[in-house]
Amino acid sequence: MLREINDRAAIDTLLKQGPLTRSHLEDVIGLSKPATAQLLARLEEEGVVVKDGVRDGGRGPRAQLWAVNGAVARVAAVDLTPHGADMVIADITGRALAQRRAEPPEVPVLAGTDVVAAFAAALAGTAGAAGLTPAQLHQVVIGAPGAVNPATGRLESAPHLPGWSGFDLPAALGAALGTGVTVENDVNLVALHEMAEGGATELNDFVLVWLSEGAGGAVVLDRRLRRGASGGSGEIDWLQVPDRARTDTGFDRFGARWGDLVDSPAILALAEAHEISADTGWAAVGAAVKAGEAGRAFLTDLARRVAAGIANVVSVLDPEAVLLCGEVSRAGGDLLLELVSHELHELVVPRTPVELAAAPADAVRAGALQSALATVREEVFGLPSGSR
Repeated sequence: MLREINDRAAIDTLLKQGPLTRSHLEDVIGLSKPATAQLLARLEEEGVVVKDGVRDGGRGPRAQLWAVNGAVARVAAVDLTPHGADMVIADITGRALAQRRAEPPEVPVLAGTDVVAAFAAALAGTAGAAGLTPAQLHQVVIGAPGAVNPATGRLESAPHLPGWSGFDLPAALGAALGTGVTVENDVNLVALHEMAEGGATELNDFVLVWLSEGAGGAVVLDRRLRRGASGGSGEIDWLQVPDRARTDTGFDRFGARWGDLVDSPAILALAEAHEISADTGWAAVGAAVKAGEAGRAFLTDLARRVAAGIANVVSVLDPEAVLLCGEVSRAGGDLLLELVSHELHELVVPRTPVELAAAPADAVRAGALQSALATVREEVFGLPSGSR
């Protein structure tokens, strides 16, 4: 048991810090020089670690570097959207082996067997670029807009992905690919990425709000992603809220779906009512920020809409922070944060801070990769999976 503990500590250190010398590794894991040397020799014989070049010590001796053998396991991570699938194949260290963006079929496919076959073919092409077949992947994680019911495996409420709902999607894809498949809500994966590398590394409880072409949310409590009994936790875009914007664009003042109030088309309509022209919602927000005082009325109206939806979640959960992410949030920056925060605090008792997430543009795929790696590292090395 002690040997297994030491092995896991060494593997975890090499995965987190990359290639290390024996002396550096022994300092981190606290073993003696002979014990560390024996550990590395044993793991090398088992194919878990490999020699990975040398570190030039300047005038001193050149030290051998050791790294986890990436070929131990490989995974795939996918950001699935109505516009296509952004795929990456990586080894167990997280090193990307192949990347590809698969375009959606030119003719809409509605049958589940069709979408499964099309996806399997696209993933096979990406895996082939890495010299692999889908069956050689240890885990595939797909981020998709919609709620995945954990009891049935069905992708629920996914109107933007025709043909993908109404059946056990992970089982169907797993059978087609010959490997394990997990389908996860896209914003949930962004939250996982934010906990691992973004602005939520020190937060226990937070709500992540995605504002882009559409809208969505994710809930994290006690450092654990909360999916809910049916997978619907965080589906705040379906909330019915009043349109609190002072400028009327035709929405029901007494109740509209929050996602319809803050998606890109709605933002464009609101911008046009304020005499701001753009091609996308985030472009309109960016133009308003650059316009200074001339764009403030539009941004304030938008902040009123955003706050109306967030207020419902904050009133129930009282999280440590609300993190805004997505193209609209990034375009709005500090000014939009300030306005949303002000409007939110007009509606709720908690003085919850509103902050900008650090999530990059490829955060869904990055979160899918982290989820896949956590699963495989737990299975192969026995490493704890953390906040999954």
